[in-house]
This record gives sequence, C-alpha cells and structure tokens, in this order.
Amino acid sequence: MSKGHLVVPKGADSEALPLSVLILNRGDGPRLLITAGCHGNELEGPIVARRLLDWLPQAQECGTVIIAPALNPPALEASSRNSPVDGLNLNRVFPGRADGSLSERIADAVSRVLLPMADTVFDLHGFGPGWECAPASTTHPIADADLMRKTLRMAEAFKLPVTLVWEGPDTGGMFDTLAQSQGKVFVCAELGSGTIGADALMIAETGVRNALIALGIVKGRAQHPAFRQQKSSLTLETRLSDWLNSPAHGIFEPRCSVLDKVKQGDLIGILHPWDLWLSNPVDIRARTTSIVCGVRSGGPVEINKEVALVARLLNT
Repeated sequence: MSKGHLVVPKGADSEALPLSVLILNRGDGPRLLITAGCHGNELEGPIVARRLLDWLPQAQECGTVIIAPALNPPALEASSRNSPVDGLNLNRVFPGRADGSLSERIADAVSRVLLPMADTVFDLHGFGPGWECAPASTTHPIADADLMRKTLRMAEAFKLPVTLVWEGPDTGGMFDTLAQSQGKVFVCAELGSGTIGADALMIAETGVRNALIALGIVKGRAQHPAFRQQKSSLTLETRLSDWLNSPAHGIFEPRCSVLDKVKQGDLIGILHPWDLWLSNPVDIRARTTSIVCGVRSGGPVEINKEVALVARLLNT
C-alpha cells in the first residue's frame, strides 16, 4: 500500500495543490481508478471513497486499485459544484491544460498521471442538492458497441436501484468521455441527492463493493441493497427530451417520487409563479409512459430549468 499525493502545479491563480492518493497493489488483475469529490456539493462520493480505506486493504485479492477521494478540494471546502478559484466545472474541462487555470491543471494532472494507470474507472458523484433520485450507476451512450456492452455490464454489477444510460445536455470535457475515447470502462455512480444519511451511504458502499466483487478484486456475494423496501435493479435509458423543464420562474411543488411509474398526462409537479396574483399555477405532466428517475425536491427554480427526469426500460 502506497500513500502519497498527486501534486497539481502552482499557477497564476493558486499555489501548488496536493491531491491525496492511495495505491493498493496485489499483483496481476484489474487496474481500477476510483475518484470522488469532482463536484464540491456532492459529498457522498468522498465519504464512500474514504470508507474503502477502512476495509479494502485487507479484503483485496488481486489487481491494483488507485483511490483519489477528493479531486477538487477548493470546491469541496466551498460546498460548490464549480471551483471558487476559477468558476469552472471540473467535469467539463478534461483533458485539461498544464498551463491553464486550477481546474484545468487538476484535470491535466489526473489525465496524465492517474488515468493511464487504470483500465476501469469508477467516478463517485451525487445527483446534487435539491433533487430526489434513486442511487444509480450511469453511463452515456458510447459509439463503440463492444465498449458500450462492457460498460453497461459493469454498471449493472453495482446492483444499485437504477442503472441509467442517459443522454446528457452538456458532455463536452467530461472525464468519462476522455476515458472512453481511450477504450476504458468508465462508470459514473450517482450515489445520492445531496442529503447524506446512513441508509443512502449503506446503499452506495454496497454498490461499490458489488462492483469490486464483479471485477474479482475482492471475494464475496453481491447484494441488492434495499431502496424503499425494493430489492431489485432497473436498467433504464433517458434522452435529452426526457428532461421536464420549468415554464416560468417560481416554486416547484413535486407531486411524484422517484421510481414512480407514470402515464402520459400524469401530474409530475406544479410550478407556482412568483407573482401568484398575476399568474396561475402551471401543471407539469408526463409526456409519455415512463418511470420517474429524478425530481427536484421543491424550492425556487428559474425558467427553463430542469425539474424532473423520466426514463424508460432499456431493451438490451
């Protein structure tokens, strides 16, 4: 076991930044990189990554595991999705630049040093504050059919409540796009909704352990973690058109929960415009028969902001 730091060089906007890294080597086998803390307001990933340090060194049977539990310390300290240093979203600047701003330098260091050490990557995220969602292992559609099959199989091995293939609105500069362009299996685990609780963390850690078992890195029998009294996994797909957006500025009132099955016309939520006397509440309804994958958990929204995401069973 090796403990150390990946040092992000000093730049015009900050001093040198050390990123904690643990390397566990048990000889031949899979080469896995586990990262967390890319977005500073998604704390489930760093907690689960740190929990691995408690048991994985004793449980590991083979292969190499590299763990970087806090990729973006400034964002984590600020509890911010974007870096307070340069205002950038780290997961939109890969492969980064050695002479760029801090986020770009972090991406460059991860791309040049950590990524080449691995064949498989687990990037641990949360869906973000203000959303209700089921813990999910996710991937974007991949043009390479063989890599798509391998990635989907790995994502399903987490046995989280949802395995999701989703078409995102903004995928330029993402870590997974870079890794997949190099033929690597990359699974992004969306482990919670911004509210950290013992049950959610248990589901998240069980999912990561299941994936390690599937890789053969640790021994054991995979388990389906229970989510709302449900012990099963759904493999879903969603497209850009499956996002439901707010028609106006106002307060969103959800009228459904994640994993609810809805039909065309069913009520997803109600948007209450700020000026209640000049504008009537607006119903937001399902466009098609689908399954609710994520729903904003109330609160103010801006016009055209996402308030719900629906999905359908993936035909594999």
